[in-house]
Amino acid sequence: MNIYKDRGSKFISFAEPITSEDEAKERIAWYKKKYHDARHVCYAYRLGPNLWRTKDDGEPHGTAGAPILRAIDAAGRDNILVVVVRYFGGTLLGTGGLIVAYREAAKLALANP
Repeated sequence: MNIYKDRGSKFISFAEPITSEDEAKERIAWYKKKYHDARHVCYAYRLGPNLWRTKDDGEPHGTAGAPILRAIDAAGRDNILVVVVRYFGGTLLGTGGLIVAYREAAKLALANP
C-alpha cells in the first residue's frame, strides 16, 4: 500500500500482476468492497499491447484512469493492474491537480508493489 496526499485528499495505490481480464475484474471488485467508504476507486490495467481498460469512477472524464494507464505505459509494464483509492479531503483539486495526483499515486504503486 502506498499513500499520496494532496490538499487533504488521500490517494492509496496498489499494483499487482494479472493474467486475464476476469482476474482484473475480480480484483477490482475486491478493492471496491474493501474500500467501500472511499469516494472513488479508480483503476487501469494492461494485458498485452492491445487490451487495456481504465475507470474514472466518478472523477471528471480522463482525470484518473488515463493518468494511471499512462504511468503503467511509462514504466513499460504489462499484465498489471493499478488501483488508486481516493478519500476526498474537502478541497477540490481541479482537473490538473487530479491528473497529477492519480499519476503520482500510480507511479508510487508501480515502484513499490
